[in-house]
Amino acid sequence: MATVSCLSDVRPPMTIHQPSIWADTFTNSSSDEKEQQKYADAIEQLKEEARDMLMAATTSLNQMILIDTIELLGLAYLFETEIEHKLQQITHDNHLLHHSDLFTTSLGFRLLRQHRHRISCDVFNKFVNKDGMFGEGDVEGMLSLYEAAHVRFNDEKILQEAADFTRHYLSSREAGLESHLKDRVKRALKRPLHRDIPIVYARIFISIYEKDPSRNELLLKLAKLNFNFLQNLYRKELSQLYRWWNEFDLKSKLPYARDRVVEAYVWGVGYHYEPQYSHVRMGIAKGLKIIGMMDDTYDNYATINQAQLFTEILHKWNMGEVDRLPEYMRTVYHFIMSTCQDYERDALKLGKAFATPYFIETVQQLGRAYNQELKWVMERKLPPFEDYVKNSEITSCIFLLFAAISPGFMSLTQETIDWMKSEPKIAISTGMLGRYSDDIGSHDRESKGGQVLTAIDCYMKQHGVTKQETLSEFARRVEEGWMDVNKEWVQTAFVPREIALQFLNYARMCDATYNNSNGDAYTDPEMAKPTVRALFIDPILV
Repeated sequence: MATVSCLSDVRPPMTIHQPSIWADTFTNSSSDEKEQQKYADAIEQLKEEARDMLMAATTSLNQMILIDTIELLGLAYLFETEIEHKLQQITHDNHLLHHSDLFTTSLGFRLLRQHRHRISCDVFNKFVNKDGMFGEGDVEGMLSLYEAAHVRFNDEKILQEAADFTRHYLSSREAGLESHLKDRVKRALKRPLHRDIPIVYARIFISIYEKDPSRNELLLKLAKLNFNFLQNLYRKELSQLYRWWNEFDLKSKLPYARDRVVEAYVWGVGYHYEPQYSHVRMGIAKGLKIIGMMDDTYDNYATINQAQLFTEILHKWNMGEVDRLPEYMRTVYHFIMSTCQDYERDALKLGKAFATPYFIETVQQLGRAYNQELKWVMERKLPPFEDYVKNSEITSCIFLLFAAISPGFMSLTQETIDWMKSEPKIAISTGMLGRYSDDIGSHDRESKGGQVLTAIDCYMKQHGVTKQETLSEFARRVEEGWMDVNKEWVQTAFVPREIALQFLNYARMCDATYNNSNGDAYTDPEMAKPTVRALFIDPILV
């Protein structure tokens, strides 16, 4: 008993995180309203021309190429109705994809899956021989098939074969390709289109598309204007976010916690880059600051006793209890309560007051999950891996992030929140995909040189396998998670697209954040630096 009591007052090994590298880069970022209006006017004019061009496209192939190009350039939100109208026509043409070449079939299949239309992978049967193997084609066709293979479901073996075959084919041909095609293949091999962050890929694709001899100059100019317009908007929102964050002065009060405002906002842009979703972007950033503050408090500083007390007071949701906490925890508690009060005020303004109780519930739920994890780690009593996984469904933060941004969606109803509270498969699959990605990417940091047990240790102990075998198994589960998410994305078409899209974008953000087994781009600002510069600092020359 004495040992347990002693352990209860021991702090976990503390990690000193690197300070923010952005200093005052965005603190006083001013927005030139005249410049923004010039962009808006130019966009509106070109948008009408582009709309006419899209509606005038006669062949299904031309329509699909235009739709794909518009989406890859980050322009889809300007033509949502027109795109859906064209895809509905393609869906109802039973002949098209069954009798087209590899490029057309693959492109149509991917676009329809990405827009939640039901389509069978049988359309690819005509491209395989009696042994179920694909034959080689031209690079454009192989690249199109490769991208289509990444919207596959778990039971679609023909597309698993396609993914393996085309990856090998494209890797062997990459070096000898023309510049614009080489760049597309290189990016695809690093991160397939379906797994890429839309606005990040748009920034990259604009540069690639500029070198394409078959480029559409109208769409290229519209894309450049649109990106610069969005970048100015993002800088303005970042400035507002910094003003909010600096009011708390947590950098000096809580030196054990990560100062990652810009990196949190990157997640917001990754979730919904379109201009009308400012509340969503700010909600993600503030939600991640709550998560980061709680995670670092439990994981990097609190004793078991202090964490238990904090969890109990968080559950009571009562400022009258706060004096029972040590000073640093009072600061954390005040920050959480203040942010939740802002949330409640904004939700009321947006006509979504019914969202507030669930947001509070998810914050309390996360506290309990972090508290449980701390006990396992500090007492060095690893639970059965299945119990660790169940707790990880909460520490994936998929539920808190859903609640954090809910008021920003016009289509949100109480029924949508009730659906999320039922823990639907798409939420669990997405959350665990993210959790396993996180475990792979942040293991070295979280293990603190082997002093702290992690999910990887838990799996190794239970199954008697090596670290490398465990990492391979977690990577396999990430792949499996992607295929589950793909299937649920199509099957949950009853959930408004703007809301369901966050599950795909959560998975995409995790893929980008933890894609390196030696770090994570939220904690390590140097890893996020190229993305931050591209999205928020460097404009595109029009």
